[in-house]
Amino acid sequence: MSAASNLRSEDQFLCSICLDVFTDPVSTPCGHNFCKTCISQHWDMNQSCQCPMCKEIFYPRPQLRVNTFISEMVAQFRCEAQQKASSSEQQAAKPGEVPCDVCTGTRLKALKSCLVCQTSYCQTHLEPHLTVKRLKRHQLIDAVENLEGRMCMKHDKLLELFCKTDQTCVCMLCPVLDHKNHEFVPLREEYEGKKAELEKTEAEIQQMIQKRRLKIQEITESVKMSKDAADRQKAEGVQVFTALMESVERRLKELMKEIEDKQETTEKQAEGLIKDLEQEISELMERSSEVEQLSRSEDHLHLLQSFSSLKAAPPPKDWTEVRVHPPSYEGTVGRAVAQLEETVWKPMKKKLFEAELQRVQQYEVDVTLDPDTAHPKLILSDDGKQVYHSDVRKNLPDNPERFSLCPSVLGEQSFSSGRFYFEVQVKGKTAWTLGVATESINRKGKITLRPQDGFWTVWLRNGNEYKARASPPVPLCLHPGPEKVGVFVDYEEGLVSFYDVGAAALIYSFTGCSFTHKLHPYFSPCPTYGGKNSAPLIICPVNQTESIND
Repeated sequence: MSAASNLRSEDQFLCSICLDVFTDPVSTPCGHNFCKTCISQHWDMNQSCQCPMCKEIFYPRPQLRVNTFISEMVAQFRCEAQQKASSSEQQAAKPGEVPCDVCTGTRLKALKSCLVCQTSYCQTHLEPHLTVKRLKRHQLIDAVENLEGRMCMKHDKLLELFCKTDQTCVCMLCPVLDHKNHEFVPLREEYEGKKAELEKTEAEIQQMIQKRRLKIQEITESVKMSKDAADRQKAEGVQVFTALMESVERRLKELMKEIEDKQETTEKQAEGLIKDLEQEISELMERSSEVEQLSRSEDHLHLLQSFSSLKAAPPPKDWTEVRVHPPSYEGTVGRAVAQLEETVWKPMKKKLFEAELQRVQQYEVDVTLDPDTAHPKLILSDDGKQVYHSDVRKNLPDNPERFSLCPSVLGEQSFSSGRFYFEVQVKGKTAWTLGVATESINRKGKITLRPQDGFWTVWLRNGNEYKARASPPVPLCLHPGPEKVGVFVDYEEGLVSFYDVGAAALIYSFTGCSFTHKLHPYFSPCPTYGGKNSAPLIICPVNQTESIND
């Protein structure tokens, strides 16, 4: 930008005393410019002749003459400003714009508002404030509405200060009359501070908006993932149940044919016997006729001669013990169902649970044992992955987190949302308890392992007695028992499931749980019972191919 362009900017032609365009501009020896009247009155009111800008003191008082160069530039600037205003800004006020308060009829758009007159002016009606000496001292600002709100209602003075004590805008008389000993700053200073706060607030709001947009994106992606998973599950369900229905229909046809074949065999046997009986009846009726005719004969010789041959005929078959035995159908349907379960459902169920186990294994978390919660008779490995029971009680501080009576220990990690999974080796043990517990459980004295007390667990006792510690407890039939147990939790779904990892089978699920506290993995290796249960519980890394390879 050229020097001439700089000079033509409005700021170059404003007097720093009256804050208006120069009138009769003069230059002080220090090089600063002021209206001749403004600087003269300023020096008249003060004991020394000091420059209001740089504070340089002049002695004696300088003789000031009008700077003709600046005066000509100011005149040219006024002319250009008036032409520009006349060509582009003299237009009727639109909705939302400040109208001129002086215009009658069509009210033009106001360009400036006078804080002294409390009036807004269009270019035409603003002219006196630019030319009349008395009006040129008035403070003009860009056109605004509600000028009365910028004046002190009590002193009818312009609000120029901000009272930090009362957090309100005041005029120059307020500090003297109504706000004594209060802290004041110019409006601009407070404006800059509040503007900075607003900019900071705006940045924070934009950051919050961005975070929420990202959260919307995250939720949308979660819904999409959920829908994809649901579609996969539906497709898998359709495939599995279609195959199952086809197998059931096929086995039903086989069962119907088996029953029909038995019935057909019985009917054929009965038909043969009936046919033989009907043949004998026919023969007997023929013989009966012969006997009847011979008995009516009055020829003595003929009767005696025929009687011997008639008497010698073969005797009829004895049908007393002949029976048609209906086939037995007892157990036919049961055996068909058992065969269906053995050949179709069990392999299919195993395949389904293998897939389910692989899915939950994806939520594996690294669990370590918390020594601050361990019962004094429990021994933990250095890496926090193994625990076993000892007959020797260690001298440990009885802190609130520690189990005092039950030989138990919690995992260091806690979970209050989402899903997590971990696996524990129980091989060689005759008693153990595994599961999860809330952070708020009772750890002192006797505890009851049930959901209402904050425990969701499965246990083994006496080598083969498995139970899910629901309320009431649920006996579990596990033969053979698991060597490695997987524990899966879906916090939001309220689900705790236990798996036999080696068999890829579901052991038990707690459903419809309502979790309100943090959850910790829960372990109890139980007492050694004379060495029979001395093997440790071992937290193992997940091997997702293990169950399939087994």
